[in-house]
Amino acid sequence: MLPATVKLCAGISYRHVRNMTGLRRNAMIAIHHELKKLSGPGPGAWINHVRRRSSLLSSRIAEETYSEAEQCYVQQGQEALQKSISILSDQDGWQTEIETLNGDKVMSKVLPDIGKIFKLEVMLEQQTDDLYEELVNNMEQMGEWNPNVKQVKILQKIGQDTMITHEVSGETPGNVVGPRDFVSVRCAKRRGSTCFLAGMSTQHPGMPEKKGFVRAENGPTCIVMRPSADDPNKTKFTWLLSLDLKGWIPKTVINRVLSQTQVDFANHLRHRMASSGSVEAAIAC
Repeated sequence: MLPATVKLCAGISYRHVRNMTGLRRNAMIAIHHELKKLSGPGPGAWINHVRRRSSLLSSRIAEETYSEAEQCYVQQGQEALQKSISILSDQDGWQTEIETLNGDKVMSKVLPDIGKIFKLEVMLEQQTDDLYEELVNNMEQMGEWNPNVKQVKILQKIGQDTMITHEVSGETPGNVVGPRDFVSVRCAKRRGSTCFLAGMSTQHPGMPEKKGFVRAENGPTCIVMRPSADDPNKTKFTWLLSLDLKGWIPKTVINRVLSQTQVDFANHLRHRMASSGSVEAAIAC
């Protein structure tokens, strides 16, 4: 067990995570500090929701008894959430990649320590709770409705907020990008009426690299869902995406594939939610 734990912790890119005594405290301090900076004009009410309740994170984690490996995963999830919030709160420097007729928009910018990142902003007709149920609680069903994802499998759950997943990508048109798979740690949070699903790449002993697949990397990534200010039955949906697909793929191709993937995801999600609503209505009748 010890060698596996050491390997996992060494694979995390944050140096202070190796201090197992202080990792939970460091994560909470970092998140609280970041949210304090962001609480001024501009970021929006969802930041304030997180800030008001962020102090609960440390007490909840402290109440749990985790192994050292599990603590590493929890720390990674918190880091992904913290960094995603920081990126999304900065409105400067975003360039429009795609804007559809229905108002869906994909933007991008380049960050020194990450590279090119993408942000999808859409308005969905469904309530935030229903979308959270589909994307978090029904996560393993995503391959049924999103052709860009072949399979999602939960490898391990840690407490209520953290899970490790394995995802296999679907084929792209013309097989421009070959088969990729990802092992990710995900952090799911609900703060007031706002929901978060953050993540980043990790390692897991139950899912080594597989023959025939390129092990790609992601993160930080984060989906933020909050009720529309104009209509609480609708949801403002934001998806931050950062991927390294690995392999010898031109950047122009990667940028085109990733931005289109986000637009496609919004459309597939709409169809999924609409069909689910139709089934529920039929059952009720």
